[in-house]
Amino acid sequence: MSKSRQTYQGAVYSWHCDHMGHMNVMHYVGKFDEATWNFFSSAGLQGKAMREDKKGVVAVEQSIKYKSELLAGDVITIHSEVVEFGDKSIKFRHEMRNAETGVVAAVTTLTGLYFDKVARKAISLPDQVKTNLQTALDA
Repeated sequence: MSKSRQTYQGAVYSWHCDHMGHMNVMHYVGKFDEATWNFFSSAGLQGKAMREDKKGVVAVEQSIKYKSELLAGDVITIHSEVVEFGDKSIKFRHEMRNAETGVVAAVTTLTGLYFDKVARKAISLPDQVKTNLQTALDA
């Protein structure tokens, strides 16, 4: 992920773990979601502005590949990058790593649509957001 930047850092707690002793899938998704909000903010899609403007981003597709177990006490980071974007959509990838070993624990790719919450339909991404996304792709 050469064009990625860190969007999350945290830890795995024992209550994140399931009966197998490793972090449960629901917490992978939760931590990826936290990284998503940092990623969106850096692209110009801040939560406060979207709430005020009654806009948002809706997920339309997500795939996850689990590569290595995470255990209670592991420190993790998530690095994120733009894969591609269109007029109304953005596709991005998160890579979760064990911060101590550097081993990739999971990778997810998501596609979202910029959405008007009042009209209930996908709308064009703001021009500045498109510029920011293109700059990230070109980096």
